[in-house]
Amino acid sequence: MSALSRNAQALPVNGASPGGLDNLILARIACSGGATRAQIIRDLGPIVTGKMTGAQWRTIADTTLAKLMMAGLVRDQKPRLRLGEEGEAEVAEYFGEKHAHSRTWNDQRDLWLVAKALSVDASKPALRSALSRLDGLSALVVQHAFGLSMRQALSPSKLRAALALVALERAFGDNVKEGLGKGTALSAKAGRVLASQLLAKPRELPTDARLITALCADQVAQPRFDLAALRIAVLRGLADAPSAPTKIAPTAPKPPLRGISESLSQAPIVLTPQVEEAAQRPGLAQFSAGVLNAARTSAEGWPGARKAFISRVWDAIRTSHPEWGLSEIEFKDMLAGAHRAGQLVLAGADLKNKQNIKEFEESAILYKNTVWHYVRVED
Repeated sequence: MSALSRNAQALPVNGASPGGLDNLILARIACSGGATRAQIIRDLGPIVTGKMTGAQWRTIADTTLAKLMMAGLVRDQKPRLRLGEEGEAEVAEYFGEKHAHSRTWNDQRDLWLVAKALSVDASKPALRSALSRLDGLSALVVQHAFGLSMRQALSPSKLRAALALVALERAFGDNVKEGLGKGTALSAKAGRVLASQLLAKPRELPTDARLITALCADQVAQPRFDLAALRIAVLRGLADAPSAPTKIAPTAPKPPLRGISESLSQAPIVLTPQVEEAAQRPGLAQFSAGVLNAARTSAEGWPGARKAFISRVWDAIRTSHPEWGLSEIEFKDMLAGAHRAGQLVLAGADLKNKQNIKEFEESAILYKNTVWHYVRVED
């Protein structure tokens, strides 16, 4: 079991397997020099904001960072965040290495994270070279999508031949290999005709390179793409990936996989439930008063220093004020805003007490490297 699984529950994102964002954030902090919160927001934003707003991403990032810090995976060495010992072990396990490497963010993103998403062994120079080129990455995306070997990036002619065989197997079953036998290789044109049947809209293409580009475009749902856009499309799959790391190793051919775009569209990251038009969002004063009233019902401590877990206040608010139509993300964002405006006071917790660790995790809000867990009640 990974260190993250032992120490903290990863933040679930509406149907996405827990751990994907956690591992992306850990991989960013593992880079040379660590990372500031602003760098994490900026560098991972293009990967995760395809299905959420920038404000939602910032709130998700803060909440995830707070949980990682509570779990001991991330250390605050102002003004930067760095990995703790278990965080380093988590990143090493994630990439299938003996220890975490301090790489530049460009290398970590463009080579090692893309390789992780495609189950490619980035320790091999030839594969790193392929990942650095548009034609090489396109080939690897297509190989991955159709369950072909990932030991190397196939040349256009070899990939076309392999795809033609995939098309035949889909039509006639696995015994088609025996039926072909030796010396019955298909011509390039016949192979392209067969392989083109794997396209979303089958059509005849004049070259193997055009065929691979078209198949890759199907996978990322982009008719035209450059190297940077293709990398982002591949990396977006990591945000939905399970937290349990897998060693990078060649795998046996498997049944054809859904395209990257299809996979993501089947499990979209939807952070905010649709709100009825009749929902009435509260103003700052109304929101703060409602929060303090809810906090009083679950506050603990002595007079003048009572406080309530943010998670308990949220449970009370969504029950007592359904007309506000708030999601938990929006509630925490507004709560932080009310604190900054001086309408109420948030407080952190002594994390030495692990008795209420679940409530600590569910309550956590990160702001400028400070973690809040409570709403203070003065009276």
